[in-house]
Amino acid sequence: MGRRILVSWIGHTDLRAFAREDASADRAAIEKIAGVRDGETGAGPVKALIDVETFDEVHLLSDYPSEIAKPFAKWLGCKSKLHRLSPKNPSDHGEILRLVRPLLESLELSKDELLNFHLSPGTPAMAAIWILLAKSLFPATLYQTYGGKAWITEIPFDITVDVIPQLMRDPDRFWQHLQVQSPQEIGGFERIVGDSPALRTAVGRAQRAAIHEVPVLILGESGTGKEMFADAIHKASGRRSKKMFSINCAAISRELIESELFGHVKGSFTGAAKDHIGLFEQAHGSTLFLDEIGECDLGLQAKLLRALQPPDNGGPCQRIFRPVGATEDRVADVRIVAATNRNLHKLIEEGRFREDLYHRVATITLKLPPLRERGDDVMLLADRLLEDVNSQFANQLGDVYKHKSFCADTKKFIRHQPWRGNVRELRNAIVQACVMAASDELAPEDIAAAIAEVPGQVGPSLHDMPLGGGFSLDNYLGDIQRRFLTRAMDEAGGVKKKAAELLGFDNYQTLSNRLKGFDPKKD
Repeated sequence: MGRRILVSWIGHTDLRAFAREDASADRAAIEKIAGVRDGETGAGPVKALIDVETFDEVHLLSDYPSEIAKPFAKWLGCKSKLHRLSPKNPSDHGEILRLVRPLLESLELSKDELLNFHLSPGTPAMAAIWILLAKSLFPATLYQTYGGKAWITEIPFDITVDVIPQLMRDPDRFWQHLQVQSPQEIGGFERIVGDSPALRTAVGRAQRAAIHEVPVLILGESGTGKEMFADAIHKASGRRSKKMFSINCAAISRELIESELFGHVKGSFTGAAKDHIGLFEQAHGSTLFLDEIGECDLGLQAKLLRALQPPDNGGPCQRIFRPVGATEDRVADVRIVAATNRNLHKLIEEGRFREDLYHRVATITLKLPPLRERGDDVMLLADRLLEDVNSQFANQLGDVYKHKSFCADTKKFIRHQPWRGNVRELRNAIVQACVMAASDELAPEDIAAAIAEVPGQVGPSLHDMPLGGGFSLDNYLGDIQRRFLTRAMDEAGGVKKKAAELLGFDNYQTLSNRLKGFDPKKD
């Protein structure tokens, strides 16, 4: 049989047993930490196991002072090694896992060494982590003790055999509990339009995240609604009565963003004519949304890391920061929601984003689905956006503006587009179509022409256009040609020779011939 290694927390019950059984124990100090329980007997969980089982190596995990933990380890009467691990919250599963996993990895067990975990000492969360690790990353035997007796606890499942394969076969079933309600039925999320399973799952996760005072990182392509989700999380949280504050980290210069976040004192730099209160201080008791956090440079990341590290005796949202030019720290209670369309893991590998900051902001991650994965949501959004645009233009222009609508072929066309810019691209296309279309009914070519002018994006190909219903290939191609002729003439200031060069024509006479068939100002 291979070497047997035991890993166990030291608990309050163990210390009280030590104080009862050993005269050398500092009883006053132990009673102050672990209290006193009248009528309690026995050697305590760790000693009870050591007395009936033999282990070649014992690792004791403790957050007690060394002047108590060391005499306790000596009292056990076996070869042991103390590891000081200090969870701020002994009921926080994630924190416990982050503490014990590096320790277990450092043991570098060989194939003939047998790992054992003791479930009885410590908190229920500590026992739960031992069970999860024993059935997955660190196969181990699980022991329990009570009344001086010890036994092996059999857990009748294996995560890698029983759980993960089933999850991979039918992953959607495990998220169905998050899809029970549509966004419109959930307080705070009423503005989010759609009813697809992908969106319901995202909203369900966001709703659960909202009620906990932990940082949330929202991931998603440009235009997927990250800011709207951040606002919904705030409105669904206990901080809803206060205004949410936000900042786009990519839109403010490197020199000013630190002042915007943390504030500055008068005279701290050129132009600082008076004290300025930063967003961390303004958002006290509320939520601060850090949009495009992936664009922060490494210097600002270091300052954010310090501010987002909760103090030892503070709550999870307590932030300590120092305004630019100040000599003393300030404290605020701020819940952080961040967002990015960048791949932060890739940035971490490239040394452009701090891994420790990632873990500060990504306690919960929320990935928003792109529009192309949301099925019929695209038409629900298109109808809502068209309604908003009609209302906006009617208020601005009065009777001059005629309300627009989609014909059946246009709806079919909209459904079949990839919408790489997601909701933002869809809205821009609808706005442009409403401005440019001559008819009250928007045709497929009205939307197609708007998409064709998105910078850096290829417009829809002909096979994407729904045929019939009044579709004319000549009109469609003519409309696109007229728009490019208009652009070239505008950019060339009306000079045909320059416009011809912009369009790649050999001479301006070719341009003149094309213009004869079109009025470039007619749209």
